[in-house]
Amino acid sequence: MMSSQRLKDCRSLHLNEDNGRFALLALLIVLYLLCGAAVFSAIERPSELQAHGRWNGTLHNFSETFNISLRDLNSFLREYEAAIAAGIRADALRPRWDFTGAFYFVGTVVSTIGFGMTTPVTVAGKVFLIFYGLLGCAATILFFNLFLERIITLLAVVMKAVRERRIINSGLLPPGIRHDFSAYSIPGWKPSVYHVMLILGLSAITISCCASAMYTPVESWGYLDSLYFCFVTFSTIGFGDFVSSQSAAYEYQSLYRVANFLFMLMGVCCIYSLFNVISIVIKQVLNWMLEKMSCLFCQRCNKANLLLGRRNAIRPGSKGRQARFGASPDPDGPCDSDTEGRRLSGEMISMKDLAASNKVSLAIMQKQLSESANGYPRTVCGSSRHNGFSGGVGALGIMNNRLAETSNSR
Repeated sequence: MMSSQRLKDCRSLHLNEDNGRFALLALLIVLYLLCGAAVFSAIERPSELQAHGRWNGTLHNFSETFNISLRDLNSFLREYEAAIAAGIRADALRPRWDFTGAFYFVGTVVSTIGFGMTTPVTVAGKVFLIFYGLLGCAATILFFNLFLERIITLLAVVMKAVRERRIINSGLLPPGIRHDFSAYSIPGWKPSVYHVMLILGLSAITISCCASAMYTPVESWGYLDSLYFCFVTFSTIGFGDFVSSQSAAYEYQSLYRVANFLFMLMGVCCIYSLFNVISIVIKQVLNWMLEKMSCLFCQRCNKANLLLGRRNAIRPGSKGRQARFGASPDPDGPCDSDTEGRRLSGEMISMKDLAASNKVSLAIMQKQLSESANGYPRTVCGSSRHNGFSGGVGALGIMNNRLAETSNSR
Protein backbone atom coordinates (compact mmCIF):
# COMPACT_ATOMS: atom_id res chain seq x y z
CA MET A 1 0.00 0.00 0.00
CA MET A 2 2.79 2.38 0.93
CA SER A 3 4.72 1.48 -2.25
CA SER A 4 1.63 2.22 -4.37
CA GLN A 5 1.19 5.58 -2.69
CA ARG A 6 4.82 6.44 -3.26
CA LEU A 7 4.48 5.52 -6.93
CA LYS A 8 1.49 7.82 -7.29
CA ASP A 9 3.37 10.63 -5.58
CA CYS A 10 6.32 10.02 -7.86
CA ARG A 11 4.14 10.18 -10.98
CA SER A 12 2.37 13.31 -9.82
CA LEU A 13 5.61 15.08 -8.96
CA HIS A 14 7.14 14.11 -12.30
CA LEU A 15 4.17 15.54 -14.21
CA ASN A 16 4.37 18.74 -12.19
CA GLU A 17 8.08 19.01 -12.97
CA ASP A 18 7.44 18.54 -16.70
CA ASN A 19 4.67 21.15 -16.69
CA GLY A 20 6.78 23.57 -14.70
CA ARG A 21 9.75 23.11 -17.01
CA PHE A 22 7.55 23.62 -20.08
CA ALA A 23 5.94 26.76 -18.67
CA LEU A 24 9.29 28.18 -17.60
CA LEU A 25 10.84 27.51 -21.01
CA ALA A 26 7.85 29.08 -22.78
CA LEU A 27 8.15 32.17 -20.57
CA LEU A 28 11.89 32.44 -21.17
CA ILE A 29 11.41 32.08 -24.95
CA VAL A 30 8.81 34.87 -24.94
CA LEU A 31 11.17 37.11 -22.93
CA TYR A 32 14.00 36.17 -25.29
CA LEU A 33 11.88 37.13 -28.30
CA LEU A 34 10.87 40.43 -26.74
CA CYS A 35 14.47 41.30 -25.92
CA GLY A 36 15.60 40.31 -29.40
CA ALA A 37 12.86 42.39 -30.99
CA ALA A 38 13.84 45.42 -28.89
CA VAL A 39 17.52 45.11 -29.79
CA PHE A 40 16.98 44.60 -33.52
CA SER A 41 14.42 47.39 -33.65
CA ALA A 42 16.86 49.78 -31.98
CA ILE A 43 19.69 48.75 -34.31
CA GLU A 44 17.93 48.38 -37.66
CA ARG A 45 15.00 50.83 -37.52
CA PRO A 46 17.07 54.01 -38.06
CA SER A 47 18.74 52.46 -41.10
CA GLU A 48 15.34 51.45 -42.48
CA LEU A 49 13.99 55.00 -42.13
CA GLN A 50 17.07 56.43 -43.83
CA ALA A 51 16.70 53.96 -46.71
CA HIS A 52 13.02 54.92 -47.10
CA GLY A 53 13.98 58.61 -47.22
CA ARG A 54 16.66 58.04 -49.86
CA TRP A 55 14.34 55.90 -51.97
CA ASN A 56 11.49 58.41 -51.87
CA GLY A 57 13.90 61.17 -52.89
CA THR A 58 15.15 59.06 -55.79
CA LEU A 59 11.59 58.37 -56.97
CA HIS A 60 10.67 62.06 -56.92
CA ASN A 61 13.83 63.07 -58.78
CA PHE A 62 13.29 60.39 -61.42
CA SER A 63 9.64 61.37 -61.83
CA GLU A 64 10.48 65.04 -62.31
CA THR A 65 13.47 64.41 -64.57
CA PHE A 66 11.68 62.12 -67.03
CA ASN A 67 8.18 63.55 -66.56
CA ILE A 68 6.67 60.27 -65.35
CA SER A 69 3.90 60.24 -62.80
CA LEU A 70 4.62 58.52 -59.50
CA ARG A 71 1.61 56.27 -60.09
CA ASP A 72 2.99 54.93 -63.39
CA LEU A 73 6.44 54.61 -61.90
CA ASN A 74 5.18 52.59 -58.92
CA SER A 75 3.19 50.35 -61.28
CA PHE A 76 6.36 49.66 -63.25
CA LEU A 77 8.27 48.88 -60.08
CA ARG A 78 5.60 46.40 -58.97
CA GLU A 79 5.97 44.58 -62.28
CA TYR A 80 9.72 44.48 -61.75
CA GLU A 81 9.26 43.01 -58.27
CA ALA A 82 7.10 40.26 -59.79
CA ALA A 83 9.85 39.58 -62.33
CA ILE A 84 12.43 39.32 -59.54
CA ALA A 85 10.23 36.76 -57.75
CA ALA A 86 10.20 34.72 -60.97
CA GLY A 87 14.00 34.76 -61.12
CA ILE A 88 14.52 37.56 -63.63
CA ARG A 89 17.36 39.99 -62.90
CA ALA A 90 18.92 42.90 -64.69
CA ASP A 91 22.23 41.02 -64.57
CA ALA A 92 22.51 37.55 -66.00
CA LEU A 93 22.14 34.83 -63.36
CA ARG A 94 22.43 31.09 -63.39
CA PRO A 95 19.32 29.35 -64.79
CA ARG A 96 17.20 28.36 -61.84
CA TRP A 97 15.42 25.36 -63.19
CA ASP A 98 18.04 23.54 -65.19
CA PHE A 99 19.15 20.30 -63.54
CA THR A 100 21.95 21.95 -61.56
CA GLY A 101 19.71 24.75 -60.35
CA ALA A 102 16.94 22.31 -59.44
CA PHE A 103 19.40 20.15 -57.51
CA TYR A 104 20.51 23.20 -55.53
CA PHE A 105 16.85 23.99 -54.84
CA VAL A 106 15.93 20.52 -53.56
CA GLY A 107 19.03 20.60 -51.36
CA THR A 108 17.74 23.77 -49.67
CA VAL A 109 14.31 22.12 -49.31
CA VAL A 110 15.29 18.87 -47.60
CA SER A 111 17.82 20.65 -45.37
CA THR A 112 15.06 23.13 -44.38
CA ILE A 113 17.32 26.08 -45.31
CA GLY A 114 14.76 27.52 -47.76
CA PHE A 115 16.54 30.61 -49.11
CA GLY A 116 13.49 31.72 -51.09
CA MET A 117 15.51 32.73 -54.16
CA THR A 118 14.02 29.84 -56.12
CA THR A 119 10.42 28.79 -55.59
CA PRO A 120 7.95 26.80 -57.70
CA VAL A 121 5.36 28.94 -59.49
CA THR A 122 3.24 26.23 -61.14
CA VAL A 123 0.43 24.42 -59.34
CA ALA A 124 1.99 21.04 -60.13
CA GLY A 125 5.33 22.19 -58.72
CA LYS A 126 3.76 23.46 -55.48
CA VAL A 127 1.79 20.25 -54.95
CA PHE A 128 4.83 18.09 -55.65
CA LEU A 129 6.90 20.19 -53.22
CA ILE A 130 4.49 19.43 -50.36
CA PHE A 131 4.89 15.66 -50.68
CA TYR A 132 8.56 15.81 -51.67
CA GLY A 133 9.47 18.01 -48.71
CA LEU A 134 7.49 15.89 -46.25
CA LEU A 135 9.54 12.78 -46.93
CA GLY A 136 12.81 14.57 -47.69
CA CYS A 137 12.87 16.71 -44.54
CA ALA A 138 12.06 13.72 -42.33
CA ALA A 139 14.84 11.65 -43.91
CA THR A 140 17.34 14.50 -43.59
CA ILE A 141 16.52 15.02 -39.91
CA LEU A 142 17.13 11.30 -39.35
CA PHE A 143 20.44 11.66 -41.19
CA PHE A 144 21.42 14.55 -38.90
CA ASN A 145 20.56 12.46 -35.82
CA LEU A 146 22.64 9.54 -37.06
CA PHE A 147 25.48 11.91 -37.84
CA LEU A 148 25.30 13.27 -34.28
CA GLU A 149 25.43 9.75 -32.87
CA ARG A 150 28.50 8.84 -34.88
CA ILE A 151 30.43 12.04 -34.33
CA ILE A 152 29.88 11.73 -30.58
CA THR A 153 31.01 8.10 -30.67
CA LEU A 154 34.15 9.18 -32.51
CA LEU A 155 34.81 11.96 -30.00
CA ALA A 156 34.30 9.53 -27.11
CA VAL A 157 36.85 7.10 -28.55
CA VAL A 158 39.38 9.86 -29.15
CA MET A 159 38.92 11.40 -25.70
CA LYS A 160 39.18 8.00 -24.01
CA ALA A 161 42.37 7.25 -25.96
CA VAL A 162 43.86 10.56 -24.86
CA ARG A 163 42.89 9.87 -21.27
CA GLU A 164 44.37 6.37 -21.41
CA ARG A 165 47.61 7.71 -22.83
CA ARG A 166 47.86 10.27 -20.04
CA ILE A 167 47.30 7.59 -17.39
CA ILE A 168 49.90 5.29 -18.95
CA ASN A 169 52.45 8.10 -19.16
CA SER A 170 51.77 9.13 -15.56
CA GLY A 171 52.60 5.65 -14.27
CA LEU A 172 49.33 5.36 -12.34
CA LEU A 173 48.08 2.31 -14.24
CA PRO A 174 47.74 -0.87 -12.12
CA PRO A 175 50.43 -3.43 -13.00
CA GLY A 176 48.28 -6.24 -14.36
CA ILE A 177 46.43 -4.37 -17.06
CA ARG A 178 49.07 -2.28 -18.83
CA HIS A 179 48.89 -4.42 -21.97
CA ASP A 180 45.12 -4.86 -21.97
CA PHE A 181 43.93 -1.35 -21.25
CA SER A 182 40.99 -1.49 -23.68
CA ALA A 183 38.99 -3.63 -21.23
CA TYR A 184 39.85 -1.40 -18.28
CA SER A 185 37.27 1.05 -16.99
CA ILE A 186 38.80 4.37 -16.01
CA PRO A 187 37.52 5.09 -12.49
CA GLY A 188 36.11 8.53 -11.80
CA TRP A 189 36.15 9.69 -15.42
CA LYS A 190 33.49 10.01 -18.09
CA PRO A 191 33.62 11.95 -21.36
CA SER A 192 31.84 15.26 -20.86
CA VAL A 193 28.96 16.60 -22.89
CA TYR A 194 30.43 20.05 -22.29
CA HIS A 195 33.60 18.94 -24.01
CA VAL A 196 31.45 17.72 -26.90
CA MET A 197 29.77 21.11 -27.05
CA LEU A 198 33.14 22.86 -27.11
CA ILE A 199 34.52 20.60 -29.84
CA LEU A 200 31.42 20.96 -31.99
CA GLY A 201 31.49 24.72 -31.51
CA LEU A 202 35.14 24.93 -32.56
CA SER A 203 34.41 22.67 -35.52
CA ALA A 204 31.53 24.90 -36.63
CA ILE A 205 33.75 27.99 -36.33
CA THR A 206 36.52 26.32 -38.33
CA ILE A 207 34.16 25.23 -41.10
CA SER A 208 32.58 28.69 -41.23
CA CYS A 209 35.94 30.45 -41.42
CA CYS A 210 37.18 28.14 -44.19
CA ALA A 211 33.93 28.52 -46.14
CA SER A 212 34.04 32.30 -45.72
CA ALA A 213 37.57 32.36 -47.09
CA MET A 214 36.16 30.70 -50.22
CA TYR A 215 32.99 32.81 -50.54
CA THR A 216 34.73 36.17 -50.08
CA PRO A 217 36.74 36.17 -53.35
CA VAL A 218 34.35 34.01 -55.39
CA GLU A 219 31.09 35.78 -54.53
CA SER A 220 32.71 39.22 -53.99
CA TRP A 221 31.31 39.47 -50.46
CA GLY A 222 32.97 40.98 -47.43
CA TYR A 223 34.45 38.43 -45.03
CA LEU A 224 31.99 39.40 -42.30
CA ASP A 225 29.11 39.02 -44.76
CA SER A 226 30.45 35.59 -45.65
CA LEU A 227 30.53 34.57 -41.97
CA TYR A 228 26.99 35.87 -41.60
CA PHE A 229 25.91 33.83 -44.63
CA CYS A 230 27.54 30.71 -43.18
CA PHE A 231 25.69 30.97 -39.88
CA VAL A 232 22.34 31.75 -41.53
CA THR A 233 22.80 28.81 -43.88
CA PHE A 234 24.30 26.23 -41.52
CA SER A 235 21.63 26.93 -38.89
CA THR A 236 18.96 26.48 -41.64
CA ILE A 237 17.54 29.95 -40.98
CA GLY A 238 17.99 30.80 -44.66
CA PHE A 239 17.00 34.47 -44.98
CA GLY A 240 17.93 34.62 -48.66
CA ASP A 241 19.61 38.05 -48.58
CA PHE A 242 22.90 36.29 -49.41
CA VAL A 243 22.78 33.16 -51.56
CA SER A 244 25.82 31.40 -52.95
CA SER A 245 26.30 29.98 -56.44
CA GLN A 246 23.83 32.36 -58.13
CA SER A 247 26.02 33.97 -60.78
CA ALA A 248 25.84 32.79 -64.36
CA ALA A 249 29.43 31.57 -64.42
CA TYR A 250 32.37 31.13 -62.05
CA GLU A 251 36.03 30.39 -62.52
CA TYR A 252 36.46 26.68 -61.79
CA GLN A 253 32.66 26.47 -61.63
CA SER A 254 32.34 22.70 -61.14
CA LEU A 255 34.93 22.67 -58.36
CA TYR A 256 33.28 25.61 -56.64
CA ARG A 257 29.83 24.02 -56.68
CA VAL A 258 31.16 20.78 -55.22
CA ALA A 259 33.02 22.69 -52.50
CA ASN A 260 29.91 24.79 -51.82
CA PHE A 261 27.80 21.65 -51.40
CA LEU A 262 30.34 19.99 -49.08
CA PHE A 263 30.71 23.08 -46.90
CA MET A 264 26.92 23.36 -46.54
CA LEU A 265 26.57 19.67 -45.71
CA MET A 266 29.32 19.69 -43.08
CA GLY A 267 28.19 23.02 -41.65
CA VAL A 268 24.54 22.04 -41.29
CA CYS A 269 25.44 18.69 -39.70
CA CYS A 270 27.81 20.33 -37.26
CA ILE A 271 25.45 23.16 -36.25
CA TYR A 272 22.50 20.75 -35.92
CA SER A 273 24.57 18.55 -33.61
CA LEU A 274 25.66 21.59 -31.62
CA PHE A 275 22.04 22.72 -31.23
CA ASN A 276 21.08 19.29 -29.86
CA VAL A 277 23.85 19.35 -27.29
CA ILE A 278 23.08 22.94 -26.27
CA SER A 279 19.41 22.01 -25.80
CA ILE A 280 20.43 19.48 -23.14
CA VAL A 281 22.48 22.12 -21.36
CA ILE A 282 19.50 24.49 -21.52
CA LYS A 283 17.36 21.83 -19.90
CA GLN A 284 19.93 21.55 -17.12
CA VAL A 285 19.64 25.29 -16.56
CA LEU A 286 15.85 24.99 -16.44
CA ASN A 287 16.16 22.25 -13.83
CA TRP A 288 18.44 24.44 -11.76
CA MET A 289 16.05 27.40 -12.04
CA LEU A 290 13.08 25.24 -11.05
CA GLU A 291 15.04 23.98 -8.06
CA LYS A 292 15.71 27.55 -6.91
CA MET A 293 12.09 28.55 -7.49
CA SER A 294 10.83 25.52 -5.57
CA CYS A 295 13.05 26.45 -2.63
CA LEU A 296 11.73 30.00 -2.64
CA PHE A 297 8.04 29.52 -3.35
CA CYS A 298 7.12 25.91 -2.59
CA GLN A 299 6.92 25.02 1.10
CA ARG A 300 6.13 21.41 0.29
CA CYS A 301 9.42 20.62 -1.42
CA ASN A 302 11.02 19.24 1.74
CA LYS A 303 7.97 17.11 2.46
CA ALA A 304 8.11 15.70 -1.08
CA ASN A 305 11.76 14.81 -0.65
CA LEU A 306 11.05 13.00 2.63
CA LEU A 307 8.26 11.00 0.99
CA LEU A 308 10.27 10.08 -2.08
CA GLY A 309 13.63 9.63 -0.31
CA ARG A 310 15.57 10.35 -3.47
CA ARG A 311 16.80 13.03 -5.79
CA ASN A 312 14.44 14.09 -8.52
CA ALA A 313 14.99 16.21 -11.63
CA ILE A 314 14.66 19.54 -9.86
CA ARG A 315 15.22 18.88 -6.19
CA PRO A 316 18.31 17.20 -4.70
CA GLY A 317 17.26 14.74 -2.01
CA SER A 318 18.96 13.40 1.06
CA LYS A 319 20.07 10.16 -0.53
CA GLY A 320 22.85 11.73 -2.59
CA ARG A 321 24.13 13.63 0.43
CA GLN A 322 24.10 10.45 2.58
CA ALA A 323 26.07 8.56 -0.03
CA ARG A 324 28.52 11.42 -0.43
CA PHE A 325 29.32 11.53 3.29
CA GLY A 326 29.37 7.77 3.77
CA ALA A 327 26.00 7.33 5.52
CA SER A 328 23.92 4.30 4.66
CA PRO A 329 20.99 5.12 2.38
CA ASP A 330 17.43 4.09 3.03
CA PRO A 331 16.99 0.61 1.57
CA ASP A 332 13.28 1.18 1.11
CA GLY A 333 13.70 4.20 -1.11
CA PRO A 334 11.66 3.81 -4.25
CA CYS A 335 14.34 5.13 -6.61
CA ASP A 336 17.77 3.66 -5.78
CA SER A 337 20.40 5.04 -8.13
CA ASP A 338 24.03 6.00 -7.75
CA THR A 339 23.63 8.60 -10.47
CA GLU A 340 20.52 10.46 -9.40
CA GLY A 341 20.91 14.18 -9.11
CA ARG A 342 24.54 14.20 -10.19
CA ARG A 343 23.80 16.47 -13.12
CA LEU A 344 22.86 19.36 -10.86
CA SER A 345 25.88 18.83 -8.65
CA GLY A 346 28.19 19.67 -11.55
CA GLU A 347 29.01 16.22 -12.91
CA MET A 348 28.92 16.10 -16.67
CA ILE A 349 26.78 13.84 -18.82
CA SER A 350 28.63 10.98 -20.48
CA MET A 351 28.85 11.00 -24.26
CA LYS A 352 27.73 7.37 -24.26
CA ASP A 353 24.37 8.53 -22.92
CA LEU A 354 24.16 11.32 -25.46
CA ALA A 355 24.97 9.01 -28.34
CA ALA A 356 22.35 6.49 -27.22
CA SER A 357 19.76 9.25 -26.93
CA ASN A 358 19.69 9.77 -30.69
CA LYS A 359 18.72 6.19 -31.62
CA VAL A 360 15.20 6.90 -32.78
CA SER A 361 12.89 4.22 -31.35
CA LEU A 362 9.33 3.94 -32.64
CA ALA A 363 8.47 1.53 -29.83
CA ILE A 364 9.42 4.11 -27.19
CA MET A 365 7.31 6.79 -28.86
CA GLN A 366 4.33 4.42 -29.15
CA LYS A 367 4.68 3.50 -25.49
CA GLN A 368 4.70 7.18 -24.51
CA LEU A 369 1.62 7.90 -26.58
CA SER A 370 -0.19 4.87 -25.14
CA GLU A 371 0.64 5.80 -21.56
CA SER A 372 -0.39 9.41 -22.10
CA ALA A 373 -3.67 8.41 -23.75
CA ASN A 374 -4.54 5.96 -20.95
CA GLY A 375 -3.59 8.34 -18.18
CA TYR A 376 -0.55 6.39 -17.00
CA PRO A 377 2.46 8.68 -17.13
CA ARG A 378 5.98 7.38 -17.45
CA THR A 379 7.37 6.35 -14.08
CA VAL A 380 10.81 7.27 -12.97
CA CYS A 381 11.06 4.84 -10.08
CA GLY A 382 12.16 1.25 -9.80
CA SER A 383 14.43 0.17 -12.61
CA SER A 384 14.12 3.46 -14.46
CA ARG A 385 16.77 6.03 -13.83
CA HIS A 386 15.79 9.60 -13.15
CA ASN A 387 18.91 11.62 -13.77
CA GLY A 388 17.32 14.97 -14.54
CA PHE A 389 16.72 14.20 -18.21
CA SER A 390 13.70 11.92 -18.18
CA GLY A 391 10.33 13.11 -19.38
CA GLY A 392 9.00 14.80 -22.48
CA VAL A 393 7.34 13.50 -25.61
CA GLY A 394 8.42 12.99 -29.20
CA ALA A 395 12.10 13.29 -30.12
CA LEU A 396 13.01 14.91 -26.80
CA GLY A 397 11.21 12.15 -24.92
CA ILE A 398 13.13 9.51 -26.85
CA MET A 399 16.40 11.28 -26.08
CA ASN A 400 15.59 11.60 -22.40
CA ASN A 401 14.42 8.00 -22.06
CA ARG A 402 17.57 6.73 -23.70
CA LEU A 403 19.65 8.81 -21.31
CA ALA A 404 17.76 7.33 -18.37
CA GLU A 405 17.98 3.76 -19.65
CA THR A 406 21.69 3.81 -20.37
CA SER A 407 22.56 5.06 -16.89
CA ASN A 408 22.48 1.39 -15.79
CA SER A 409 25.60 0.69 -17.83
CA ARG A 410 27.75 3.39 -16.22
